[in-house]
Amino acid sequence: MSDTAKTAAWNWVDRNRSRLSEWHGRIWELAEPAWREYRSAAWYVDLLRSEGFEVEEGSGGMPTAFSATWSNGPGPTLLTYAEYDAVPGNCQAGTPRPGPRSGVSPHAPGHTDPHSALGISTLGAVLAAKEAMQRNGIGGTIRYTGEPAEKVQGSKVVHGLRGYYDDVDAIISFHPFYMLPLCNTVRWDTHCGAYYSRIYSFRCDEPETWGVADPGSPIPASHSAARAPGANAALMTMYSLTKSTQDSMAPAFGGWSLSEAILSAGNATADNLPAGIAQIQYSWRCPDIATAEQVLRVLDANAEAAARTAHCSLETRWVSRNRPGLANHAMAEVTYRNLAQVGPPAYGPEAVEVAREVQRSLGVEPTENPLLAECAQLIEPAEAERLLRENIPPAQRNWTSDDYVEMTHYAPTARLYIARPALAPIDGRPTPSWAMNALGGIPATIDPTIICAAKTIAGTLLDLARSPEVLAAAKAEFDERSADAPEALLPKDFEAPHDYPWPEYVTTARGSGWQGA
Repeated sequence: MSDTAKTAAWNWVDRNRSRLSEWHGRIWELAEPAWREYRSAAWYVDLLRSEGFEVEEGSGGMPTAFSATWSNGPGPTLLTYAEYDAVPGNCQAGTPRPGPRSGVSPHAPGHTDPHSALGISTLGAVLAAKEAMQRNGIGGTIRYTGEPAEKVQGSKVVHGLRGYYDDVDAIISFHPFYMLPLCNTVRWDTHCGAYYSRIYSFRCDEPETWGVADPGSPIPASHSAARAPGANAALMTMYSLTKSTQDSMAPAFGGWSLSEAILSAGNATADNLPAGIAQIQYSWRCPDIATAEQVLRVLDANAEAAARTAHCSLETRWVSRNRPGLANHAMAEVTYRNLAQVGPPAYGPEAVEVAREVQRSLGVEPTENPLLAECAQLIEPAEAERLLRENIPPAQRNWTSDDYVEMTHYAPTARLYIARPALAPIDGRPTPSWAMNALGGIPATIDPTIICAAKTIAGTLLDLARSPEVLAAAKAEFDERSADAPEALLPKDFEAPHDYPWPEYVTTARGSGWQGA
């Protein structure tokens, strides 16, 4: 039986392949990092308005977020979203050779996952579904949110707290695959876990009270006087303490990880004055909230001790604090049915030759089938779940992290994965990051991901808009699974920390460039 609505949506995607590819290239080249995606967000806002969406810029008090809405009359409200932040230190040109984009520092950001393809895939899906709904008289509302700062899991918790997901009937979350077996499939039971991220700021506001300076010197703690240890000492004490106590933070069973980043405070030209401020961000991924809270207790204790030792005051601020995700089989099933109808990404001769060129750049003899076989294969959600669970302790319910999990606490949500281009391993050798990143920026290799994802998501949106029984089943399952779920872990008035000194492009009298390059 033919489906004229889906045919219309998929035809839209096929007719607009070149536009989607061009759009992706634009976001790929902008490559703006978390909380600083000004041009990327503006591009989406302008495009959506030109396509008939009502768009709120700066949604949730986040300058680079947006919320777009289009309605075709009574019907369910369905949501998907864009991400568009890039990763500092991963500047790679869209070529089969290692090297940064032209005129840009190697330390500038680049799209690694790539979020550039994530956003253009969902954008293509909502525009295709919109046309099909108009042509076929299908009622309903499409909501499309711009979610900045995914790399610090920063925006979805804020949009959730501000009510942007409250009236949504279903959500489709998409990500290019990043680990097997989650390639061309939909998550089943094991969703991502808890993610906490917190900034510790040490301030040495009264260095003169550390000791008695030379009374003849107008500058406290002059060159010859004892000086306060200062904020840098506090930060390094915190860093060292945390490295020393990391093994004692949480049980080894279950898996968790901790990473840190030092934020720039600009004390490099302050002569001999003790550093007035130093900031360090810790982010930790845990399978459950109890483990995350135990890590938090140790970090807070280390920070307090470090501040006392170095004559500093301590301030803390959350970047993000997410709950583990909730599964929804009804949503997974309808999404995977559409993926099965569309089929996996199709890589043509040009894509194969690009992959062989990358192999040559790696000093590897080109192979007949250079791309990972799983990129062109489907795997049913239950089978992907079975394989995933082989390496996870039976009692562990969640694994890894991504901030889509917050969405799962507001509406029934499917988590879709479509293959991103990846090289097949040769003799067990890992693929270097530059090669993975490059394949995500070359049209011949990344366009198949975008086309497959756009068609799959568009078809799923249309099924949900026309299937009240599917939505009812998804809602009933959501109600059951969320009955004992924890409340949001941050207050409703929580403000995103976009005001911190995150990496960014800056324009000065020297021109426009990458901060710190």
